[in-house]
Amino acid sequence: MQIGDLAKRTGISIRMLRYYEAEGLLVPSRRASGYRDYDETDEEIARRIRLLSEAGLKLDAIRILLPCVRSDRPDFEPCAEVLAALKGTLATLEAKIAHLDASRTVLAGYLERLG
Repeated sequence: MQIGDLAKRTGISIRMLRYYEAEGLLVPSRRASGYRDYDETDEEIARRIRLLSEAGLKLDAIRILLPCVRSDRPDFEPCAEVLAALKGTLATLEAKIAHLDASRTVLAGYLERLG
């Protein structure tokens, strides 16, 4: 299938699919004309990339986790790289949440004093 068809089937933009290819996450075959030719395996990989991305994982973590994903559900092979990547991402998210919570407290205090 062509890249536009893959984009429609996965809900991932053509631009992002090309980016994933440039990063080595997707490796479609090429037709004699030079056009990319995606198959069902590429579609599965793209869906898994989207699943991991929607979970808040960055490309470096996705690169580590992607070979360990067993299905379109978040099931992984148990390996040290997966655990380290997930723990690192969770710590980053918790730090962001703490920062946002502190910002909210400050803003709420301003509004209370102004109110």
